[in-house]
Formats: sequence, structure tokens, C-alpha cells
Amino acid sequence: MALRLLLVVAAAAVAAASCRAGLADPAVSALPGLPVAGLAVGFYKESCPEVEDLVLTEMRAIVEKDRTLGPAMLRFMFHDCLVRGCDASIMLKSRSNKGEQDALPSYGLRGYEEIEQIKAKVEAACPLTVSCADIIALAARDAVYLSNGPRYAVETGRRDGKVSAKFDAESDLPPPSSNIVDLKTYFSVKGLGWKDLVVLSGSHTIGTAQCSTFASDRLYNFSGRGMQDPSLDKAYAASLREECEPGLKNDTTPVVMDPTSPYEFDLSYYRHVYRDSGLFLSDQALMHDRWTREYVERMAAAASPDEFFADYAVAMTNMGRLEVLTGDSGEIRETCAAYVN
Repeated sequence: MALRLLLVVAAAAVAAASCRAGLADPAVSALPGLPVAGLAVGFYKESCPEVEDLVLTEMRAIVEKDRTLGPAMLRFMFHDCLVRGCDASIMLKSRSNKGEQDALPSYGLRGYEEIEQIKAKVEAACPLTVSCADIIALAARDAVYLSNGPRYAVETGRRDGKVSAKFDAESDLPPPSSNIVDLKTYFSVKGLGWKDLVVLSGSHTIGTAQCSTFASDRLYNFSGRGMQDPSLDKAYAASLREECEPGLKNDTTPVVMDPTSPYEFDLSYYRHVYRDSGLFLSDQALMHDRWTREYVERMAAAASPDEFFADYAVAMTNMGRLEVLTGDSGEIRETCAAYVN
């Protein structure tokens, strides 16, 4: 209840701010947030110096076997960090179906087995040393790298949480139908800014989404009016209709989020959003705010991904610092999956 009230208050603040004229460019918030005590690049340089090589080797094997798992592992970090912080609570199981894994936003989430696979390799080399939370963050970075994106530095030193609640996942993760005010509110509550939002949204340049996550809002029942979203590019909408059946509530058909280069970490996502061809309402919502729209326009016209890659490293660092457990807080588990009840 307290979080929902905070979201309402924050939404009002965001809406009010967006209506004031003459505001200074808030891009100053794009710089990395304040360092978190206990986190550092190379945290394991003495206790487990080979950990990053071990994770990359396993990730390479995972992606070579099934390239759809690269984007899935990137999504996995978002689901971990945006709910209770980056503490691997998404890996915890609930016998009463009340954990994060049981929440609606976790439907279709993949990567549980792969995180355990990587953890087993790391445990064999460095027993009870590296947290599952750090493995999730390193695997996400390598998913980007193996899609020809940047291999940015990752701070490590997180410890694993012991609590996983379905309610938190259903409250903290912005749905794909979110408008721009809602998106900025969800992010601001977590201490992330507009630039983190627009840059991290670029993660949708790789991977797939199930028809059930967007077809109703975009193709068949926009705003509950039984019609297609009028802002959606008509040619793109026609191609999506060939993939997704109307009226099929739990349609698991996978659709690539970036039809130009679905497994290449590049600027194509922004070009599609700029042309009214974002898959989700939340993608297209980036065009409904001055600051996020200007970023989309700049990336859509860019000849090089260098700026995006640099911004992405900063934004992932910011997200990777959310509500982390360090020092004596939390625990280091031998296996990532454990029952909380």
C-alpha cells in the first residue's frame, strides 16, 4: 500500500514537472549515481579472479546453443533489479506460489536454469564466494556483448537476498502498456532518471515478446475500443497481425521486438520507435516526452552506436546499484534456487 501511494505521489510530481515551461535539461541525472559501499569493479580479483571468464565461457556456450537465451538473460537482470533490488530474489521459490516467480510479470521469464548452470561452474572454482546476484549482472552484460554490444565494466560485491514476494513483482515492474508518465514514475521511485529509462528501453533491440504482451493494446483493443492503435505504423501492424491471432488471451507466439536485427545490439530499436513501429505501448511512449523523444531522434539518426553504448554502460551501472545487499547483509548461497516458504 505504501509503495502504491508513493507511485501516485511521484506520478503527480512527474506530471507537474513535465508541464512547467523553461525547465533546465535534466540530463545531469544521466551521470552514474553515487557509488555504493561494498560494490567495485574487480571485487573478486583476489577471491575468485577467474569469475568473469567463467561466466563469459558459459554464456557463450548457452547462446551458441540457443541464441534466444541471450536476450532472455538480459531481461532476467531487469526482473531481478527492479524488484527488491539486485539481490537474486527472482531465483527464490515459493511452495505457496507467493514468490516473484509466481507474479504475472514473470510469466514467460527464462534463464533460471542457465543461472544455475553458471553458478555451478563458478562454485566449482570458488566455493561460496560469488553471489547469484553478481552472476545475474555479469550474465546480462555478456548477453549484450555476445550480441555485438559493449562489454562494459560491471561492479560486483552484491550479496543474495532471502525474501521474494509476488506482490513486489506485480507492483514494481512497469507493464508494457505503460504511458510515459507511468514509466517515468516507476523509474523515479527506484531512483532512476529519464535518461536511464530511454537508454535501458534500448534493450528491446534484441529478443522476442509473446503476442499476449502487446496484441490487445496495439492491434485489437486499443484503449478498450476494439480497434488498432491509430498511432501504430500500418504496414508494421499488418505484419504483426499475421503473427498474433485476435481474441487469443494467452497467445505465446514469439515476435521479435526489433524486426530489422533482432539479435544484434544496435540502434535499430530507436529507428523503429521513431517511425511509429515500437512493439509495445511503452516503447512508443518514449515519443511523448521532450527529453526521451529527443534522445530517440538522435539515436535514430546516429551513424555510430558509440554514444548509445556509452550511455548504456552508465544506465546498467545505475540499475545494478539498486537496493543492493553488501558486506554482512544477505548471504552467499551454494545454489541460487532456494525455497522461501
